[in-house]
Amino acid sequence: MELKIKKLHPSVKVPTYAHIGDAGFDLYAIESVTIPVGARVLVGTGIAMEISDGYVGLIWDKSGLSNNHGLKTLGGVVDAGYRGEVSVGIINLSASDYNVTAGHKVAQMLIQKVERAEIKEVAELSDTTRGHGGFGSTGK
Repeated sequence: MELKIKKLHPSVKVPTYAHIGDAGFDLYAIESVTIPVGARVLVGTGIAMEISDGYVGLIWDKSGLSNNHGLKTLGGVVDAGYRGEVSVGIINLSASDYNVTAGHKVAQMLIQKVERAEIKEVAELSDTTRGHGGFGSTGK
């Protein structure tokens, strides 16, 4: 599959896979920004992309940023029809402010096939052994 990337600024870093066989490629910040404790910030990447029909780009955390610095990505779905700048929503769940610098890896994106469901309203759903059991219903 080919993924077309458009640089929206000359200094932009184009996404890269860090290793052969990696599922996700790295997205880089176009700007320097401080993410205060508890704050949500939208970090621009300075790129737009053309994802093929039938696929989606899913934005995920970088494990080092999430585990070591408490940064969590937010709302990371990039649909095939979107052609605007890819931005990364990040919340800082740590106890200290975090500084992102331009060119810094901020997230990773996975390109995945999409199965489009036929949505059908019904009066009843089939029974299962789990039934209505939700959060915590299977124990520890």
